[in-house]
Amino acid sequence: TVFNRFISEIRDAEIQKDSMRFRRNLERIGEIFAYEISKKLDYKSVQIETPLGVSGMNILQDNIVLATILRAGLPLHQGLLNYFDKAENAFVSAYRKYHQDNTFDIKTNYVSSPDIEGKYLIISDPMLASGASFLEAYNSLIENSAPLHTHLAVAIASKEGLAYIRKYISPEKMTIWVGASDNELTAKSYIVPGLGDAGDLAYGVKV
Repeated sequence: TVFNRFISEIRDAEIQKDSMRFRRNLERIGEIFAYEISKKLDYKSVQIETPLGVSGMNILQDNIVLATILRAGLPLHQGLLNYFDKAENAFVSAYRKYHQDNTFDIKTNYVSSPDIEGKYLIISDPMLASGASFLEAYNSLIENSAPLHTHLAVAIASKEGLAYIRKYISPEKMTIWVGASDNELTAKSYIVPGLGDAGDLAYGVKV
């Protein structure tokens, strides 16, 4: 499918050299996720007046919150927002703080979120490695309110990370959408073959 082409291009080391194309491919992946997720959401019946008459239509209810983890998640988030253009938005700043023994803690610096009580929460993250940073972000978002249901959209995930998320969050609370899943996760929690650092590829190498 065309979806597989976009996944293959964000993996391709040569194509990755074009950061604009990398961002656009993530955005297009987000748009495809949005279309598929839309099939699982709530709709309401409305009457639309056309120049020649009235048409009955089913349209999405305005009960969606899109969330992502800065900075790597921004292009994927934008793809979802292109389709769910009336959605509210939430952002989480989280990072890995490494220690000398290569272990790390997950730190959350900032959360900006509307009220998500009783709404569909759609969280996008291009990479799901160990799953620890996602779980930290998710818990920060639902700390004061409970979504109706959560959808997680991930371009590439490790099987270990998926198992970790499913261990702590039941399918009744969250549906996981994955572009591709990889078998290997290194000691530093890098996905293999993966694609590298999505944030650096999209926006430049950080110091």
